[in-house]
Amino acid sequence: MLSFLPSHLLGVITIVLMTLNTALAMVPVYILSLLKFLIRLPAWQRVCGRMLMKVATIWMWGIIYILKLTQKVSWDIQGINDLDPGEWYFVNSNHQHWTDILVILKVFVGRIPFPKFFLKKELFWVPMLGTAWWALDYPFMKRYSRDFIEKHPELRGADLETTRKACARYKNSPVSIMNFIEGTRFTQKKHDRQKSPYRHLLRPKAGGLAFAISAMAGRITNILDVTIVYPEGPGSGKFWDFICGRVSRIVVRVKKLKIPEEFLSGDYQHDPDFRRRFQAWVSGLWHKKDEQIENLMREYQIA
Repeated sequence: MLSFLPSHLLGVITIVLMTLNTALAMVPVYILSLLKFLIRLPAWQRVCGRMLMKVATIWMWGIIYILKLTQKVSWDIQGINDLDPGEWYFVNSNHQHWTDILVILKVFVGRIPFPKFFLKKELFWVPMLGTAWWALDYPFMKRYSRDFIEKHPELRGADLETTRKACARYKNSPVSIMNFIEGTRFTQKKHDRQKSPYRHLLRPKAGGLAFAISAMAGRITNILDVTIVYPEGPGSGKFWDFICGRVSRIVVRVKKLKIPEEFLSGDYQHDPDFRRRFQAWVSGLWHKKDEQIENLMREYQIA
């Protein structure tokens, strides 16, 4: 354990180790990515995809080992016993910091299929990782402001169509589709601007979830509803603080929820009644999550 080191030094060492782990993984990833791009035969694409997944899984275990080596965190995790790496899942979580992604990897690696995240299109240009995410069939989403959509109505629904196309590629082997349905990290400023009816959450964007469920044609029947709380209080859990060893405890609650059969198929975009019922269901889930966060904050005496 390296947690005895000064915090800033520990943060630098953690970043260096994660970068080295990523660089080593990128060698086979780049080779396989090039072969995947050049050889378009469906059979080879599937083989290449499986090899890429194995490399990515080894990379993930490397990240988990580095966190174990450098961080002294007390983990309070519940709800992960009834999971199967042979099932399809939609993983949803509240979103506060980049740390949330590392927490989710820690909680689920080896317990569910390799997670696929919905990424902002700009992240394609991240050194090393952008190419890997493309090769692993991560969907890149282009976000448009409301004003931009009003000026270019032909782009309305473009994100949802990207979701549909991405999910269509996941039908042949188990996968976990990971999405933060708030659409962005929680801040009090965003919360106030939205006039969110929830105490600890932003308004959920139900459309992406509806399209993902529909595009998977009945294969995804369970949602893993993840709630993450950092007991040090509001603002704690930031990525730099985490890798510097300043986060001493992380609380995670996982609920495996059956998707109501009526929502396994339906036209969210064109059926107003279906959309209303689906949004009401998601809103109900969000109110329960908000209440759970409130209860955990009381339990851990978070101001």
